[in-house]
Amino acid sequence: MAINRSSIIPENFMWGGAVTSFQTEGAWNEGGKGPSIVDARPIPEGHSDWKVAVDFYNRYKEDIALFKEMGFNAYRTSISWARIFPDGEGEANEEGLEFYDNVFDEMIDNGIQPVITLYHFDAPQALAEKYNGFASRKVVDLFEKYARTVFERYKDKVKYWLTFNEQNLVLLNPEYWGVVKDGDSEALRYQVCHNAFIAHARATKALHEIVPGGQMAGMITYFTTYPTTPKPEDALANHKAKELLNDFYFDVFANGEYPAYVSSELTKKGIMPTFEEGDKQLLKENTVDYLSISYYQSHTVQATDKAGITAGITKNPYLEATEWGWTVDPIGFRIALKDMYSRYRLPIFVTENGIGVKEELDENYTVEDDYRIDYLRDHLSEMKNAMEEGVDIIGYLTWGATDILSSKGQMSKRYGFIYINRDEKDLRDLKRYKKKSFDWYKQVIASNGENL
Repeated sequence: MAINRSSIIPENFMWGGAVTSFQTEGAWNEGGKGPSIVDARPIPEGHSDWKVAVDFYNRYKEDIALFKEMGFNAYRTSISWARIFPDGEGEANEEGLEFYDNVFDEMIDNGIQPVITLYHFDAPQALAEKYNGFASRKVVDLFEKYARTVFERYKDKVKYWLTFNEQNLVLLNPEYWGVVKDGDSEALRYQVCHNAFIAHARATKALHEIVPGGQMAGMITYFTTYPTTPKPEDALANHKAKELLNDFYFDVFANGEYPAYVSSELTKKGIMPTFEEGDKQLLKENTVDYLSISYYQSHTVQATDKAGITAGITKNPYLEATEWGWTVDPIGFRIALKDMYSRYRLPIFVTENGIGVKEELDENYTVEDDYRIDYLRDHLSEMKNAMEEGVDIIGYLTWGATDILSSKGQMSKRYGFIYINRDEKDLRDLKRYKKKSFDWYKQVIASNGENL
């Protein structure tokens, strides 16, 4: 009997887009906001600063109206910690809290469910300078205070939360967690990783205490990997890379304890993180409600004598790549989803997927982005294949929606269905223009994924 693919995606499926506060809002020093570690970054030549971004702070109603027109029923953004606690400590900033009240109300009034990330690489700068970010348990305490503050404030507006964006980057990029000193120390990296797990577990506990029916995710950027050759040595190297890039985090999120392949290695090296009293119980008792991923690319892995999590990772020669060198692998997306669900049996929310391309408006004030349509269609098709095979997926959010600054401050790397009229330095008029993909995604959502 043939499967009716249109019935694979449930009626309550969440469709939409995803962004961060710092890549969209602008208003970097307005409304009582303090400086974040993003604001303090040096600006590379040819990149943008963060002062205006795409001015979502002032134009959120216009953008949300466009999201409603596309049919979004979910939209992911982050709360700027420094907008709520300007220096990370002290009293909450009421003007910042009111801003997100207004944004969430506008979303809800337009039938769009907020999906909110607590932390997207933008700690208050004061916490980096004073405590070395999440290298300090003091910052874990302050993160819990921040989380409890926003849970109490938005408990009737937000059901779906994520603690940290792409938490598996903590070992690779501890500076994203505000670590400004001794970040090259492997022992310190694992301590920061542990502190982030504790902050995640405390926030999960707080959510379940404060928000009736609140759902918390652990989120990573999923690296699908393949052995470079059929040699057993490459297969083993690939397995180990997958453990440290992906599985370690999900094992803690879902099972509430460090997996033996990590704890045994860290113990052997003498760099097992310091567990304070109650840490093991906290992790065990506060596992997640669902898993979340960003997915963009895959890699190959070969055996090597070099040390490091990314040692031996190479580019897959069988795949095409984007302008930024990211390999395009829709089947790798399906592999990731199948592996996650077979290991953890938890619902999966895809909260980022998309392609960044250099684009300009044409003479008709649009962008004929068929390449984006092809990219998303291929990934959605493989997602549906995974769902046919029994994977429980509750939502799919593209990265972007409108164009935004990239995470490194590039306006030229455009992901959205909506073109924002600005470049790296010239803000132009910031006007919004619909790309060809706007109407395509509108059709996808209206058909609940049947018409790709």
